[in-house]
Amino acid sequence: MARPEQVLLLEPQHELKFRGKRGGPRLSYFYGSLLFTFLSGPFSDVVTTNLKLSNPTDRNVCFKVKTTAPRRYCVRPNSGIIDAGTSINVSVMLQPFEYDPNEKSKHKFMVQSMLAPPDMTDMEGVWKEAKPEELMDSKLRCVFEMPMENEKTHDMESNKMSSSLLKSESSALPVKSLSSTLDDGEVKKIMEECKRLQMEAQRLREENKQIREDDGYRMRKSNIMSSQHASGSMKREEGLSARSVALILLFFIVGVIVGKLVL
Repeated sequence: MARPEQVLLLEPQHELKFRGKRGGPRLSYFYGSLLFTFLSGPFSDVVTTNLKLSNPTDRNVCFKVKTTAPRRYCVRPNSGIIDAGTSINVSVMLQPFEYDPNEKSKHKFMVQSMLAPPDMTDMEGVWKEAKPEELMDSKLRCVFEMPMENEKTHDMESNKMSSSLLKSESSALPVKSLSSTLDDGEVKKIMEECKRLQMEAQRLREENKQIREDDGYRMRKSNIMSSQHASGSMKREEGLSARSVALILLFFIVGVIVGKLVL
């Protein structure tokens, strides 16, 4: 049995377009023993597009938004109820990634919907109990767009200026070259995180040193106690041996005296 026609109106209807921006060179920056690497390319930042879902009917409609690449996208909201005669905007956020122009996007989205029952209390339960003939769906494909030519020209000039600054100041002021592509807030966060990690590393080194010293002290104390115990045992054994010899001599003398008296 064929599924019913989608009652929701989608804008856009067939494609979700994600327009990137002109990216600069990949930056790698060492701070102490830490390496910070920043993505480059047109999709090095989150790119958001909106999907409008309209309900022209006189009944409430439940909806879900699904994708073939859930790790690449963040969808808010990804499910809910659209009241009769109203609409909702769904934000689809493409997460940062290294863009390969030779790789064609095969990502797709599906908007699934069904008429909400009048007495609905549990939406998840309604989806689980829904029959296939009650479900409606629409599919959209993802399209990655490059920045416009005027954006490219402006960004290329900015990238040239950034590159010249990087070359001229990287050896003397590495932190300043990093801040040429990041705002002050991001640089401050990175520097604070570096300081925190350095302090944590120093604390761990001190704890490790203290543990080694404590272990050495316990081993020395254990050796001293073992030697004291051994010497005490030897002294006790020597004392027992002396008393035994004295008793034997005493019995011998008493025996001699008694023998003389008897004779």
